Order: sequence, then C-alpha cells, then structure tokens
Amino acid sequence: MDTSSQEIKNSGDVESVAPNPKTLCRDESAPATAWSSPVPKRKPVPGPAPVPETTTGAAYGEVKGARPSPGQKRSWPSLDLSLLWRRRRKLVIITIAIAVVLLALIIGLAVGLTVGKNHNNNLPLPTANGGPYDGDLTYYNPGLGACGITSTDTEMICAVSHILFDAASTGSDPNDNPLCGMKLRLRRDDKSVDVTIVDRCVGCAVTDIDVTTAVFKELAEIDQGRVSVEWSWLQKPPVTVS
Repeated sequence: MDTSSQEIKNSGDVESVAPNPKTLCRDESAPATAWSSPVPKRKPVPGPAPVPETTTGAAYGEVKGARPSPGQKRSWPSLDLSLLWRRRRKLVIITIAIAVVLLALIIGLAVGLTVGKNHNNNLPLPTANGGPYDGDLTYYNPGLGACGITSTDTEMICAVSHILFDAASTGSDPNDNPLCGMKLRLRRDDKSVDVTIVDRCVGCAVTDIDVTTAVFKELAEIDQGRVSVEWSWLQKPPVTVS
C-alpha cells in the first residue's frame, strides 16, 4: 500500500489532504523521455508594419526611407537641359536689352549736354528788325544788372550801350526798361551767338556790346579782349540805332 494512503487512513481526514498530482497523473509505464522533453518556445508576433513617409521624391517614384531592392538601382530626377538653356538664353537677351537702353540714354544725355553747352552757330543776321550794326565786342564779370537780374559768367547775356538803354527808358526804374529781356544775334568769322539784354554798359559806344566770357569765347580768343562784331535785333526794338 502506498505510504501516503496509509497516512490518510491513520489520520481519518480524507478531505483535508490533497492527492499528489504526480502520483495521479503520471503514467509509470510511459518512458521517461516523454516527461523530460522541453516545451517549444512561442514565436514572437510581428508588430504592425511602419507606414512609409512620402516626400516630394514620390513624384519620381521614390518613398522616403525605402531601400531599393538588391537588383534595383536608385533613380534620380532627370534634368531638362533644353529648359535650362531656354531660361539662360532669355536672361541673356533681357540683360543685353537693358544694356542697350542704358547705353542709348547715356549717349543721348551726352549729346544733349554737348549741344546745350555749344551755343556757337553759323546763322545769318536778320534785317527785318534793324541791322546789322558794326561795333566792338568786349567782356565783363556780370552780377546784378540794370534790369534787376543777377547773372553769371556762364550765361549767354549782354549789356548794351548806356545810350541805347537810356533812350529806351520809360520811367525812373531801370528794371522796367523795354530793352530788358530782348534778344540780339552777334556774328563774327562765320560764328553766331544769340544773347539776351540784362544790363547797361556805361563805357560802350552806341553799337558796342559787352558780353560774358562764355559768349566772348564762342566768337574770339579770350586773350584778344576787344574785337569787332556785327549784330542785329531779333525782335522789334523800342529805339532806333543811328
């Protein structure tokens, strides 16, 4: 009899003693290897596959983070050389056009300044308003003239004889003299210059003209100081030159 059964009988408490599971379940006739073989391990359950993050490369059939297969080469976006050439040619044409416009503006400005500075012409002396007259041509440093106008050496202005200026006066204020602002044309050696009356020359004879150095240089060398000149009125004068 089994020792454990004997103990149960002696104690008289069958319900309080649990049977030995090894004794009840084990088959003694079974080979020992059937109980000693290990239980196979469970394979790990794979997690969810990551979702690939698409980028702008997807336009070229690529996915960020995706690796090419062993037999597949990585593809790169192709460059459109014809498009690049067209853009470059357009940029070159625009640059050339801008350069041509700027060059034309510079040339035009230079020509305009040259023409503006060159007052020397070869125009005939008109006879409709009186003249031509012969006299001496001299130069002076202008300032505030008898007509109330302040002038500089670079301006095309003149002073007429005090005889003519006073003869044309209509009042006590020389600024209101009718000769102020009138124009004359001076001519010497196939050169002509138009000037405006702004002053009164005290030391001049009736037909003498006193001018700025800018005017004098157009008709003669500045070192000459005094030269002969012909002149005529470009407007109807209020006085008669005799």
